[in-house]
Amino acid sequence: MTVHEFRLPDLGEGLTDAELVSWTVAAGDVVTLNQPIAEVETAKAGVELPSPFAGVVVELLAEPGTIVAVGAPLIRIDTTDLPEQAAPHGDPVLVGYGPTTQTGTRRRRPPPAPRPDDGPQARPDATPSARRLARELGVDLATVRGSGPGGAVTVGDLGDVGNIGTAEPGETRTPVHGVRKRTADAMVRSAFTAPHVTVFVTADVTASMDLLDRLRATAAFTEITLTPLALVAKAMLVSLRTHPELNSSWDEERQEIVTFGHVNLGVAVATDRGLLVPTVRDAHAMTLLDLAQALSGAAAAARAGTSTAADLTGGTITVTNVGVFGVDAGTPILVPGQAAILCLGAVARRPWVVDDRVVPRWVTTLGLSFDHRVVDGEQGSRFLADVATLLGGSAARAPSW
Repeated sequence: MTVHEFRLPDLGEGLTDAELVSWTVAAGDVVTLNQPIAEVETAKAGVELPSPFAGVVVELLAEPGTIVAVGAPLIRIDTTDLPEQAAPHGDPVLVGYGPTTQTGTRRRRPPPAPRPDDGPQARPDATPSARRLARELGVDLATVRGSGPGGAVTVGDLGDVGNIGTAEPGETRTPVHGVRKRTADAMVRSAFTAPHVTVFVTADVTASMDLLDRLRATAAFTEITLTPLALVAKAMLVSLRTHPELNSSWDEERQEIVTFGHVNLGVAVATDRGLLVPTVRDAHAMTLLDLAQALSGAAAAARAGTSTAADLTGGTITVTNVGVFGVDAGTPILVPGQAAILCLGAVARRPWVVDDRVVPRWVTTLGLSFDHRVVDGEQGSRFLADVATLLGGSAARAPSW
């Protein structure tokens, strides 16, 4: 017997461990090269692990729900009697981390014929977020009727079983795992490490709303979802040209301020898995059209659960939008490693004084939290005031940015 042990590979971006969400194989199963065998969840994204070997599963070495360190053993596979062209490969390409090119043919050992009493062997179709929730609630997905594409079980389909695990009448306990747990840890670390300061400005953004209407009517933006957030993000990027200190980080080890020469813009997105912050790389070099497309695509991928670890790391400054929930303002917590985060509140028609007359205008409140070790109050306030000026002034009526 020739048995190979597959260890959790380095998933990139400095990640040192991952949570094993589920196995798609069991002991005795025949697997082919690069067949998905497990789903793991890092601090940033869900990732399918392909098998680096073709053979028969001997043993699963980790239980779903456990945190596995990089390099720790996951599974043992018997590759006995494989032909030469099916020799094991030790470096699988992870889903979302790039393609792999295979040459030659590989012969699969036929699985044993099922016994009449084995019952159905198919794995129920379910979205990754529903599969995670079902595991936390102890629900057998085979007993749930799915409403998703092709009958896949969604999070909404599990709503009726959400009270499983109730300890007291009216009390529900939900285990916290994966992204939600790691986000909580990161927020606590940020809140108690970086000295946060938050400043606000309420601005007349009627010019920006008029601009959105004009742009939406043009051919270039016909297929683009253009929102106030895109204009706010663009105004941030323009303001960073004269306030680069906001696009910085604090190096605790060296006691230095690191100011970045590029802007990787993070955008906070609420998902079924928890808060994710996908990154739009080199946003400073984008036109408004490119930025709107990138923001929309990044948010859609995060909600669909297709963002990779690389998509969710590397940000240098972040924007978040609580206005979509009808909230006027917020005091956002910094993403660890960043010096600033800007919060957009609800954009609504409100009375505003213009030339000594009270008239209805489009108004919003912007909030900026920053790391006071990196950014002084004057610097943060001037940056926020410049963003508000761009959104409400002549630049929004005829933008050159």
